Amino acid sequence: MKHRAFAFGLPVLVIVFIIDQWTKQIAIDALSYPTRYITVTPFMNFVLAWNPGVSFGLFQGQAPWVMIAGTTAITIGFLIWMWRTRDRVLGIALAMVVGGAVGNLVDRLRHGAVTDFIDLHVAGYHWPVFNIADTGITMGAALLLIDSLFGGKKTSR
Repeated sequence: MKHRAFAFGLPVLVIVFIIDQWTKQIAIDALSYPTRYITVTPFMNFVLAWNPGVSFGLFQGQAPWVMIAGTTAITIGFLIWMWRTRDRVLGIALAMVVGGAVGNLVDRLRHGAVTDFIDLHVAGYHWPVFNIADTGITMGAALLLIDSLFGGKKTSR
């Protein structure tokens, strides 16, 4: 089958998107009124944060349409790459990135900012608050890197 990697990755994309949107709605419902945080472990809290920028709060202050257009263009490019690849690992990695990107794009369209709620910390240092979409993007990018370094020769179309 020519597009087997796409068919293999598509459920991963959908799962990342659904879990992301579901957990963000739970976070909004549980942490909004009254505004609060929940201590989960000695190194993790749930706290509601709205990120108008991209990862780690970069590019805050940009017009929302710039963020939406940029995310949409990158997502389309990754979907085309996912469609063309025959490698399942690459297809899964791209699906994780796209699922996360679409999850954050939906937030921008619905709320004007991305819903973040996972706060990791150690020794007084807090990692920037993030969400499941960010986790999918990060894991997918790491898998892309590992695959590019150790995956061997790849074929497209």
